[in-house]
Amino acid sequence: PDRKSMPDIDTDFDDEGRQKVIDYVVAKYGRNQVAQIVTFGSMAAKSSIKDVARVLDLPLNESNMLAKLVPDKPGTELRRVMLAPLEGAGSLKEKEQFTSEDLEDIKKLREIAKGSDLQAEVMKEAVALEGSVRSTGIHAAGIIIAPCDLTDIIPVHTSKETELLITQFEGKEIENAGVIKMDFLGLKTLTIIRDALQMIEENHGVKMDIDEVPLDDPKTLELYQRGETNATFQFESAGMQKHLRELKPDKFEDLIAMNALYRPGPMEYIPNFIARKFGREPVTYDVPEMKEYLEETHGITVYQEQVMLLSQKLANFTKGDADTLRKAMGKKDIKTLNEKKNKFMDGCKVNNLDLKVCEKIWVDWEAFAAYAFNKSHSTCYAFVAFQTAWLKAHYPAEYMASVMTHNLSDIKKITFFIDETKRMGIPVLSPDVNESGYHFKVNKKGEIRFGIGAIKGVGENAVNALIEERQANGPFENILELTRRVNLRTVSRRSLEALAMAGAFDNFAGTHRAQYFQKENGDGLSFLEKVMKHAAEFQALKSGIQVSLFGGDSDVQMPEVKMPVCEPWSNLEQLRNEKEVTGFYMSGHPLDDYKAELAAFSKNTISDIREENIKRLLGQQVVFGGIVSSVNHRISKQNKPYGSFVIEDIDDSIQLTLFSDDYLRMKYLLEEGLALLVTGTVQKRFRDSDQIELKIATMSLLAETMEKMTKKVTLNISIYDVNTEMIARLHGAVYEYKGSCPLAVNLLDNLGRISVELPSRLRIDPGRFTEWLKGLPEIGFTLS
Repeated sequence: PDRKSMPDIDTDFDDEGRQKVIDYVVAKYGRNQVAQIVTFGSMAAKSSIKDVARVLDLPLNESNMLAKLVPDKPGTELRRVMLAPLEGAGSLKEKEQFTSEDLEDIKKLREIAKGSDLQAEVMKEAVALEGSVRSTGIHAAGIIIAPCDLTDIIPVHTSKETELLITQFEGKEIENAGVIKMDFLGLKTLTIIRDALQMIEENHGVKMDIDEVPLDDPKTLELYQRGETNATFQFESAGMQKHLRELKPDKFEDLIAMNALYRPGPMEYIPNFIARKFGREPVTYDVPEMKEYLEETHGITVYQEQVMLLSQKLANFTKGDADTLRKAMGKKDIKTLNEKKNKFMDGCKVNNLDLKVCEKIWVDWEAFAAYAFNKSHSTCYAFVAFQTAWLKAHYPAEYMASVMTHNLSDIKKITFFIDETKRMGIPVLSPDVNESGYHFKVNKKGEIRFGIGAIKGVGENAVNALIEERQANGPFENILELTRRVNLRTVSRRSLEALAMAGAFDNFAGTHRAQYFQKENGDGLSFLEKVMKHAAEFQALKSGIQVSLFGGDSDVQMPEVKMPVCEPWSNLEQLRNEKEVTGFYMSGHPLDDYKAELAAFSKNTISDIREENIKRLLGQQVVFGGIVSSVNHRISKQNKPYGSFVIEDIDDSIQLTLFSDDYLRMKYLLEEGLALLVTGTVQKRFRDSDQIELKIATMSLLAETMEKMTKKVTLNISIYDVNTEMIARLHGAVYEYKGSCPLAVNLLDNLGRISVELPSRLRIDPGRFTEWLKGLPEIGFTLS
């Protein structure tokens, strides 16, 4: 009852259901009692210069010049740029860590500001106006609900962006006006759960309430104990997976604690938390009275609620005081914390507690304030997380299909989730016009089919038309029959071409993708174009719109269009076309053929050399492999040729540039589709010691790497797979692919965890021999 402020009410709904909740609130309380919250955009350093320059009619090129002299670092304040000391304590160099080049630009700005011309006036006014409100927006989640007509309480305004009223007060001021603020958030995870449940009901006939899943489910807890939490909510990072494998959570409360602990600050307590759980470290309490509330977290303060309860128990705080303490901790309100400290110490004295120990407890709490997390919030997160893990453990195909459906816009994530699904033993198949739904779906065999709605160039109407026709009249037999059956105004040639490129017609007997695009008879028409023309004539005759010249009826038998004979696409061409229409490689990756080379000779990945990671490699040599996906040959202002290119590996891509002699030396390798091994050094950029770059030293074809760099091939064979047939096949291959590279054999006993490398004088051609080996999955091999 003595709580002074309204509670903060944040509610997450599934993405697509959020608007229904807003509609409900409007219907319940009335349009004049519900509003969204205004946000104010202020003038930043560069925008204040440009705005003032525009008003004072400073030419655009001069305005851009002034703005460019302001350093690009986020959060740069124009006032500090113009007034703060350049060097020394509290200076721009110390606090903002501006580079020497930045400081030179700042000196130029200050010189300009000292003048008496229009540029100087612009700088003076820009400094004065920085931070002023420049524009208004709408808060992404906040909704205001008032007890009466909003216009009796606060000023409101309207916008074309929303049908609701918008407050003219900001969120932090709004509650003081006597209204309640709620955050209605859209959470994709809830949509994923909803769609997974729908698929489970369709495929297994099981209608379930996800809120009723048992929180002690052994299968789900085992999934957490193994750290197999990819694609689940909140627990999927590599660091969290490592801690889960060490913690081996055996109850839901362990997950609540881990969710609260795994964030900057409290993370350092995770090893102690795990050690105390398994008795490797003693559980201690500063005073015995703390045991009641800290026992569940092994003596470590993890939640705000624990501090609230302990302040009441140790120092006789009221519930209102405890809540004020929680709020002060959450907002790092030092003034309020200092006031509460005196009250805390007085209360502890009344309860005859050791004041030195109580002083230590308070100091610990102040440190805790920097990362305090409330258990109620952590519990909600852990609850939704547990539901996702339960679905992954019990209905993995349906859950992963739903996850992929709702991550289609992020190519990196979808690739990662496809790899995770395959790791789980669930095949992810290319789209199929006879089996795919609009989104990812699970077929009768438990395999996941790519959704045809995700293929670029196939519109929503075309997808729905294909699915409706298939459901009404059965599967399609071939492309000719398909085009005769569907509405060709809805399903266009472009749609069919995209479907063919994605592999949606692969299951039509005796066909391959290249045939649909083959041109014959010198008429310039592809097979698909001929099929569309034929189907249009067939449908016209069938509907009676056209009759023959001699008045025959419309049920005329038309000659069929024959499938052309041609070579299938190469693996690379097929993969390229897949990526063009789906955004990623469906049936493999262009680098799949070079897995052995990459494992042996590439010590880095492209993500290692991205801007956010590259500093760790300063001064080191890097070697990575990738495929060239785009190339740009250019001429500089100094009339010198140079080239930039994008190279990608399985997980990431990056743009690199070659200049001068390096460009001329390696230009022949800058060609789309080439798989390369790149070697370079991470070094400081010339003229700017604070910027780091990759200096490419050499590039070579991955296809030639095997021959040039392999010093030895080692076969890894389990003793349980060795038989006379295998020995005979190996014997034949060794003699067929003779060469100069040594071959060794490593026999493995996986049960006894023993391996023995057998001496060998055999020598083989590494490229041809390893290519042959790829057809024998029971024999692994490593290169050195």
